[in-house]
Amino acid sequence: MRFAPAAAALSLIVAVTASVGSAGDREASPRAAMLMAQAEAALAAGDTQKAIDSFEAALAVDPGHTPIFLGLARVARQEGLQGKAIRYYREAIARDPDNFAAISGEGEALVEKGALEKAKRNLAKLQSMCGASCPETLVLQSSIEQGGQTRMAADAMSSNPSSANN
Repeated sequence: MRFAPAAAALSLIVAVTASVGSAGDREASPRAAMLMAQAEAALAAGDTQKAIDSFEAALAVDPGHTPIFLGLARVARQEGLQGKAIRYYREAIARDPDNFAAISGEGEALVEKGALEKAKRNLAKLQSMCGASCPETLVLQSSIEQGGQTRMAADAMSSNPSSANN
């Protein structure tokens, strides 16, 4: 009897943890899934505004479906709106902290924005969560390497005034 309150509290914690852990894996509503498919088709066709409209409509239909935020973030990155993309990725991470695609995508957007140190933190997080050979880790690592090389080339151009005159 003495342990009954502790056992009840422990079982409640386990139940809540299990329900939160599976929340990111749920299916989208049929209408939201259709709108997401339309958004992906529009994105493939290069119509980013139609993709945004479809993703936002899907979000209105099913605001709890995390992949919608990932789609919105991808479109924002394509439009050159890395700050907005980072906001969408962070929303996805807040909803599903173990979402490797969101962590990697945020890191890539940070690289595109020039925040290499913050992107490296995302890389370290991914490496600790899913390992060095995880596809998301490899993509982010490649982005960081390319971003660092691009940054070094830009710095070299700005420090060498004779190459700017040519």
